[in-house]
Amino acid sequence: MRKKKSDTEKKIFVVDTSAILFDHNVIFNFKEHDVAIPITVLEEIDRFKKGNDVINYEAREFIRSIDRLSGKYSLQDWIPLNGSTKGSFRVLMNERGNGVDANQVFHERKADHNILNAALALKEERKDRTVVLISKDVNLRLKAKSLNIPSEDYQTGKVHDLDELYTGKSVINNVPKEIIDLIYQEGRCHYREFLRKKPVANHYFILKCKGESASALACFNAGNETIERVIKENAYGIRPRNAEQAFAMHAVLNSQTRLVTIQGVAGTGKTLIALASAIHQKMMFRQIYLARPIVPLSNKDIGYLPGDIKSKINPYMEPLWDNLKLIQSQYKETDKEYLKITEMVEHEKLHITPLAYIRGRSLSNICFIVDEAQNLTPHEVKTIITRAGENTKIIFTGDIFQIDTPYLDSHSNGLSVIIDKIKDHPLYAHITLEKGERSELANLAGQLL
Repeated sequence: MRKKKSDTEKKIFVVDTSAILFDHNVIFNFKEHDVAIPITVLEEIDRFKKGNDVINYEAREFIRSIDRLSGKYSLQDWIPLNGSTKGSFRVLMNERGNGVDANQVFHERKADHNILNAALALKEERKDRTVVLISKDVNLRLKAKSLNIPSEDYQTGKVHDLDELYTGKSVINNVPKEIIDLIYQEGRCHYREFLRKKPVANHYFILKCKGESASALACFNAGNETIERVIKENAYGIRPRNAEQAFAMHAVLNSQTRLVTIQGVAGTGKTLIALASAIHQKMMFRQIYLARPIVPLSNKDIGYLPGDIKSKINPYMEPLWDNLKLIQSQYKETDKEYLKITEMVEHEKLHITPLAYIRGRSLSNICFIVDEAQNLTPHEVKTIITRAGENTKIIFTGDIFQIDTPYLDSHSNGLSVIIDKIKDHPLYAHITLEKGERSELANLAGQLL
């Protein structure tokens, strides 16, 4: 079949700051097409190069890449990118064409409008080529389209079909009664007893018998290829209220799984289940870390907020303390379990902290729970996992539809990427929680408002 021109023509992609701060290798990911960077983008990247956040790392790495690429060339030349199948790269110095001026159209002089002007000028200069703006900034893409500039999100590393995103569980109806009886009696059965296809490692099942009330919760053990019974356990006073919570608790308590993700909307018990299960097996780890990324209002650094560092970060950590207090409330203040949690906090055996404060620390013999993981980039998630030492378990919890940071969405955040890419590994387990268990009132709001 003959290819369309749009499929075969060589395009020029104009890349903005947000795409570079998401992935410093962005210019190498457009196959045979050419890539252009407006000079305003280089100025913005320069302002991001200092700091310890992931965007600062991305900015520094991008600057180093450009320096290596330039070599004997001027950045105003079209510089060949690495590899014979790649296109070329240049910096756009001209940010004012002979036609439309974005600063006048939108009645404000700002960096985004200079980037749009650079794309407009290039479009005038290269009428023989399609010029496309690449940005993680939705509003900038909309402005580009209003100026008749094709614009796209940066797609590399994104999960494209969230409807197909792995949930970690299946409901199987019409399971023979003898199979369910066997799972209760023996605790397991070979998956071929009732399944044709081998399941994903650590996949969970709700097994239901045809015409009867008999059912069982189970998990696939890839090591011996058996479907094993999952029992609703009590972890430090917290008992799962539904099948998905039982699966989440089983995943955290399972010594064979070293990486666990728990996804679900607010009120499904993600953090509570993870924390209670971690405390339940406290003797297995040197420390339990419960961390979350700080995403301040308007994404400003916490230095903008009044007070000392403790008063600045406390508001962001309160949801984690609330979960810990809920676990403690299952016991009397004189109970040893209650006192043990207080002792763990005082001696920092259980440590609640902003995620930025654990960067660079050793993660050996630690249970590390990362809350609100949907606000992490794929690179941040990779950095955390690659720091795991011996006997470390990492648990990511979050809701991929509640993103609080710019330039991330439900398709491109680190939590979605983990779920999509690591499924079916024996060290990994995932479960999506669907039923809210916070209260009837919270469920009512979730369903009707």
